[in-house]
Amino acid sequence: MEPILELRRVSAGYDHHLVLREVDFSVEERDFVGVIGPNGGGKTTLLKVILGLLPPRSGEVVYHAPRQSLFGYLPQNNRFDNRFPISVEEVVLSGLMSEKGLCKRYTRQDKARARALLDSYGMGDYRARPVGELSGGQAQRVFLCRALVSSPRVLVLDEPATYVDNQFESAFYALLEELNQHLAIVMVSHDLDTVHALAKRVLRVEAGKCEKE
Repeated sequence: MEPILELRRVSAGYDHHLVLREVDFSVEERDFVGVIGPNGGGKTTLLKVILGLLPPRSGEVVYHAPRQSLFGYLPQNNRFDNRFPISVEEVVLSGLMSEKGLCKRYTRQDKARARALLDSYGMGDYRARPVGELSGGQAQRVFLCRALVSSPRVLVLDEPATYVDNQFESAFYALLEELNQHLAIVMVSHDLDTVHALAKRVLRVEAGKCEKE
């Protein structure tokens, strides 16, 4: 199966500190890659390189599709000012900014897609509510909808269960299995049992290296 993206002997880091060293990595259609490793081992750095947020010091990242429409991203910490007056629906629609730009308006189809996602994840009744009023678990559902609204080919998750409430956790992992039927997933997690149960491949990132478990 052809890869969607490839990292070829990529080294990357911050300032004078090299975090990843000559990493080879690929993601294929409907892949599910679990990424594990100790804190500070380079997991989040790997995600940033994959997403194009951190350019490599050496090596190359090859995208076999336009990068702007390739990814949906659910970061570990979705920080926002609780006083900022943005609604749940507007948060989800903001996931279309990379393809819409700042000045284009959202269409009826865009709004229908956002509302359908919110309904699917039990947040339809909250669409007009300020996002700052939500609990951590509710907010994580909304940010998952934001990651999916652009219909990405690769869903990138950084510790996705951090703010998921117990009631939604099992449904969340079942949802990932369902999503994996039509898109690839790259998930960083400390929950080793869950990673090994869900992922088709498990990679350990440690001491600058990325190796198969």
